[in-house]
Amino acid sequence: MSRPSLAQALQGADLIHDGAALATAIAGMADAVSADYRAGEDAEPPLFVTIMHGGMPFAAMLALALGERGLDLEFDYLHATRYRGSTSGSGLAWLHRPATPMRGRRVLLVDDILDEGHTLFAVRRWCEDQGAAEVRVAVLAVKEHDRCVEGIEADYVGVGVPDRYVFGFGMDYHEQGRNLPGIYALAE
Repeated sequence: MSRPSLAQALQGADLIHDGAALATAIAGMADAVSADYRAGEDAEPPLFVTIMHGGMPFAAMLALALGERGLDLEFDYLHATRYRGSTSGSGLAWLHRPATPMRGRRVLLVDDILDEGHTLFAVRRWCEDQGAAEVRVAVLAVKEHDRCVEGIEADYVGVGVPDRYVFGFGMDYHEQGRNLPGIYALAE
């Protein structure tokens, strides 16, 4: 079975946020994150955990912006997914868990999007179960709807996106388009 064409998807998609708007949003987030974590400057650096694959482009830009603001970070990653290349979610699959011990640490989870929140809710709970002292969530985008899982929200948000299938800047369209420099929404 052949996968759908990214080129065709782009023809019928709307550009929701371009690269310049995303860079501005990420800079604003870096200001907020840096200010919040400055209070614990004498503590260990925060553990900056990227949720793969979608969070990678956003996490890289946010980490560099935090470095420009003088905030040191310790890096790790995890890979947990409900989508596995499709456009609708199923059960959570853990493909890689962080190797860094979390007991007593301040953890910042960094992901591409908060949609319904099933993945982020499970990941945050897992970090808490590992003994993290604090778990905060930074997402590039929040989908605008009222179906979010109770008990999960992002502490830092870059942009809002409509309640449509979105892709680009880490988010995929059938495992394609993650490296697009903007966020697109499929035609309704």
